[in-house]
Amino acid sequence: MEVHKALKKYFGYDQFKKGQERLIKGTLNGKDVLGVMPTGGGKSLCYQLPAILMEGITIVISPLISLMKDQVDSLIEMGIPATYINSTLSQKELNIRLDNIKKYKYKIIYVAPERLNTYIFLNLARNIKISMVAIDEAHCISQWGHDFRPSYLEIPKFINSLDREPAVSAYTATATKVIVEEIKTLIGLKDPIVSVIGFDRPNLFYQVVKVNDRFKYLRDYLDNNFQGKPGIIYCSTRKTVESLTKRLIEKGISAIGYHGGMDADTRQKNQDNFIHNRVQVIVATNAFGLGIDKPDVRFVIHYNMPQNMEAYYQEAGRAGRDGQPSECILFYSPGDIVKQKLLIQKSTYSSKREKMLYENLQYLIDYCNTNDCLRNSILSYFGEEIQDNRCNNCGNCLSESEMVDITIEAQKILSCIYRVKERFGVTVVVQVLRGSRNKRILQSDLTKISTYGIMKEYKEDVLKEIIMTLISMDYIHMTADKYPVLKLTSLSGRVLKGEVKVYHKKDLLESKSKTKTRKVSADYIEINYNSDLFEKLRELRYELAREKNLAPFMIFHDSSLKEMATYFPQDKESFMNIKGIGLRKYESYGKRFIEIIRNYCEEKEIDTSNIEVIEKKDPIKDNDIDRYQLTYECYLEGLALQEIADKRGYTVSTIIRHLEKCIERGQMIDWSSFIDDSTKEERILKVIEEVGLQRLRLIKDMLPDDISYEDIRITIIKNRLNKGAVSK
Repeated sequence: MEVHKALKKYFGYDQFKKGQERLIKGTLNGKDVLGVMPTGGGKSLCYQLPAILMEGITIVISPLISLMKDQVDSLIEMGIPATYINSTLSQKELNIRLDNIKKYKYKIIYVAPERLNTYIFLNLARNIKISMVAIDEAHCISQWGHDFRPSYLEIPKFINSLDREPAVSAYTATATKVIVEEIKTLIGLKDPIVSVIGFDRPNLFYQVVKVNDRFKYLRDYLDNNFQGKPGIIYCSTRKTVESLTKRLIEKGISAIGYHGGMDADTRQKNQDNFIHNRVQVIVATNAFGLGIDKPDVRFVIHYNMPQNMEAYYQEAGRAGRDGQPSECILFYSPGDIVKQKLLIQKSTYSSKREKMLYENLQYLIDYCNTNDCLRNSILSYFGEEIQDNRCNNCGNCLSESEMVDITIEAQKILSCIYRVKERFGVTVVVQVLRGSRNKRILQSDLTKISTYGIMKEYKEDVLKEIIMTLISMDYIHMTADKYPVLKLTSLSGRVLKGEVKVYHKKDLLESKSKTKTRKVSADYIEINYNSDLFEKLRELRYELAREKNLAPFMIFHDSSLKEMATYFPQDKESFMNIKGIGLRKYESYGKRFIEIIRNYCEEKEIDTSNIEVIEKKDPIKDNDIDRYQLTYECYLEGLALQEIADKRGYTVSTIIRHLEKCIERGQMIDWSSFIDDSTKEERILKVIEEVGLQRLRLIKDMLPDDISYEDIRITIIKNRLNKGAVSK
C-alpha cells in the first residue's frame, strides 16, 4: 500500500506533518533514521505507519509500561494489530502473546528495554522476522540527558544479537546537539537520516511566576483559567504532592496525586482517572508523564522548579499536544534552587556530569530571571536560530512593565556581599541591607559594616528579586552548599565601577501580589463550530469510552468532533473527510455519530446545502514548505483572490488561509484590497455585533447575496475578531 493511502486509511489524515514523510520513506527504504520532533509533532506515526507496510514485525522499545497499553489500545482502535510485553502480564497471558507473535498475528510489539536481553525474548526475536526496531524517548540512552536510563544501554546489544539486521529508528522530543550525536553513537545508527524538526510549540504560552503565596496564586489560577479542563501540577517531592493534593480537594477542586512512592496499582488507577477525564487535575512528581499521550492537557504548572531546562521543556510539553492554546506556568523561588543543588550534591555522579548538571540548572535559573523572551530562551538552549526577538506569546513579551535602571541598587547589594566577606547567603545579606537587629546579625557584628541598613526602605521580596537577577546575570555566584553563600564574580567589578548598567522590570520591584494570570489567547479560538452539537458528540464519545474502557481521545480527538460540528457530515464520504478518521474508526463509530448529527440538523432545521465541504488537499511534501511564499508572491503581483486560487490550484478559502500564515510570518497583507465594496465591511461588522461569531452561516443569512463567505472571513481576519471580542 502507498504511504499516503495508508496514512488516510489507518490514521485518517490527508497529509503529513513537517518532517514525517522523509523519515517514514527512509525507514521503508531500509535506512536508519533519527527524528528530533516537538511533542505533538507526530513521532509515533513515523514508526507506526512504516510498521504496517513492512513485511515483518516492528519492535518498539518504550520506557514506561503505563504508556504501552494506551499505545496498543489506540493502534487496535485504528485497525492495526499490536500488543505489548511487560511485567504486568501473567505467565498465561505472556505465553499466549508469545505464541501469537510467532504466528505473526501482530505488526507492532511494545517492549520495555529491561526485557530485551532476557532469554525468553532473545529466543523469540531470533525466530521471527523483525523489520524494524523503533526506540522511543531515545534521549534516555544519553548520560548527559536529563532522563538517563541505564537499561537503554542494552539496546545496541539486542540489535546486534539479531540474525537479520533490521532498520533502526530513534525518536525524541528533547535533545541538544551534543545529545543527538551521542544517541547516534551509542545506538550505533549507520549513516542515519537525521531530521531535527524544531522545538517551538507556538500554541504554548510560557510564564514564570514569582509569588510569596503559591497556593493562593494556584487557587486563583484554577478559578479563572481552563475551568473543568485537564491540567498537570508538578511538585519536587512526594510530600508536597500529598499535601497539595489534600489542600486542593479540601477547596473543592477535582484532584488526584501521583508519585513513585505509591504502589503500582494505585499509580495506574490514578493515572487512568486522569487520562479518562474522571478528575481534572493530577498533582505529580516527575515520575508521571514520560510519553503520556493525553492530547487535551490545557495547563502544566510547575509548583517547584525542575532540575534543568530539558526536564522543564519535556514536562511543560505535555500541555497542548492537540495544538490548542495551553499554558506552561513555572513558580520560582530561591529555595527551589537550593533544593535542586542539594540533590546534585547528594548524587554519585562523576565530577564531569555533576558540573554539567550545575550548568544546566543555572540555565534554568537564568530563564526564570531573564527579562527577554521566554520562548527564545528555550529555543536557544536547544541550539535553534532565533528569528524574532519577541514571540508575543509568553509572559515576558506580553508584559507591559517598563524597564527601570537598578544599577545603584545592584551596587549596594554587591558592596554588601563584599563587606560581609562573602560568608553569608541571601537571607543574611537582605537582613543586613534592611537593618535587621535579629540575634544572628547582632552576634556576627554585622551592624557595624558600612552597608548595614542602607536599603531599609526596600521590601525583603524586592531585594531577593534583585539578588536572583544579579545571579542570573553572573554578577553574583551562589554556592551549591547546604547553606548557599553569595560570592562576587569576575564581572561584579564592572557594575561596582559603573561600567555597565543593570535594568529590571518595574512591576516585579513593586509588589508580588500584582502578578496576574493570563487568559487564553484569542488567536487560537475556533469561530465556526456549533458548540451545542459539539457537546452532544462529546457525550456520545464519553459513553463509548466507558463501554470500551478507553480514554475518550482514543475514540476521537476534540479536533475531530469540532470538525464534525462545523461541517455536519451525514454520509460515509463526508465523515471520512474529517481529520483523524480512518476506515476502522468509521466502521466502529461512524453510524452512531452521523445519527447524532442528522438528528440535530433536523431538530434545529439546519440547511447544510451551502456549508463548504472539507477540502481534499494533496499531501504536503517536505520540499513544499514554501507554498505560503508562492501564494504571497502571487499576491504581490496584484492578482485577485480567484486569480491566485486558479494559478495555485487551490480554492479561495485555502488562499485566504495561506495569506493568514504569511501574516503570522511577519509579511504584510492589505486585506481591504480583496473587498470590492467599502460598505461591505461595515455591513458585516454590524451583523457580527448583533449575532456574534458562533456560526458563519447565520451571519451570511443576514447579509445580502452580494456578500460572500470570503468577504466575511476577510473582515473577521482584518479586524482580528474572536468569540470574546463581540457581543452576541
